[in-house]
Amino acid sequence: MELECAFFGPFRDSVGMKTVVVDTDAEAVGDLLAELTERYPELEGRLREDGELAGEVVVTLNGSHVQHESGFETSLSDGDVIRVSPAVYGG
Repeated sequence: MELECAFFGPFRDSVGMKTVVVDTDAEAVGDLLAELTERYPELEGRLREDGELAGEVVVTLNGSHVQHESGFETSLSDGDVIRVSPAVYGG
């Protein structure tokens, strides 16, 4: 299946481009993140930490934060859009 993956901030720097189209067999978000880390070694340790999303990252699937879905187990479908961005804090 084909997925669109968009990267923001320092993640874009690690990948070298804003958007990539990934042809993948990944069935869930966690599988995709592992695959992206393999393809782009500079992402190593920046997306996953102790089996969860790293503290500095927000991953959305079609506009919904995956942590509000099933986390790494959130299912993927052909044509989905994944966005990887740094967490934003403020007050």
